[in-house]
Amino acid sequence: MAQAAPETITRWHRIALENLPEELGGILAEDAVFESPVVHTPQHGRAIVEAYLRGALAVLNTEHFRYGGEWYGARSAVLEFFSEVDGVKINGVDIIEWNDAGLITRFKVMVRPLKAINKLHEKMGEYLVRVGAVKVKS
Repeated sequence: MAQAAPETITRWHRIALENLPEELGGILAEDAVFESPVVHTPQHGRAIVEAYLRGALAVLNTEHFRYGGEWYGARSAVLEFFSEVDGVKINGVDIIEWNDAGLITRFKVMVRPLKAINKLHEKMGEYLVRVGAVKVKS
């Protein structure tokens, strides 16, 4: 029998699958950390984590987006996902940790293959610059 998803993951699924970026702030801890497959340093704090997750929803949440296998720990989960962007098939995992209050404290994304990482880098970069979350270096 399959294990029921923890409450935090049930909330995350609703946000991700129904594309509800306005609800992200309510599921993130103030000191949340985001680890991206295309940024070499972890991003710290609710505001920047929310910006990256909004970008991920905007870029990856196409008609092809779906979750596959899921594995749960006491306060963590690994969620495999699949999507397609501009004809490039993307496969990856979200590694999510949360605190006693059920708020996400760490969100790590790993993606394959290299072509998918490059496409994600391109599209996320465009999104983050457009919304002013990052500045273009001159």
